[in-house]
Amino acid sequence: MPMPAATDLRAFIPARDFALSKAFHAALGWDVRDVGPGIALVTVGAAQHFYIQDYYLREVAENSMLHLTVDDAQAWYAHMRSVLAEGRFPGARVQPPVAQPYGATVTFVHDPSGVLLHFCEWGSPHRAAP
Repeated sequence: MPMPAATDLRAFIPARDFALSKAFHAALGWDVRDVGPGIALVTVGAAQHFYIQDYYLREVAENSMLHLTVDDAQAWYAHMRSVLAEGRFPGARVQPPVAQPYGATVTFVHDPSGVLLHFCEWGSPHRAAP
């Protein structure tokens, strides 16, 4: 029997404050739209997606991670600093880009619920954060 095709994979991430989480991801420049009660679809770029759910369990949130491949981890760091400088997203934070032993430069971002976002630039030399 042939293997059935799979065409998309979408994670669900928890939100301590659903409205705040949607606003945070929209502030990153992503499209965020409600698709059902307590569920919002986030579209990143042309074809990457994940869901924010109006559900929160600390242990789940603080152990959830999303990995995003980006062209410039330093630029995402600068963008995140400007978004967070507004003070609208309590609990959210960003770490300067760090060269990882597996060959990527990564900017780590914690969203307002504690979900960890990895902005990963592959195969580039490490650039020091300002």
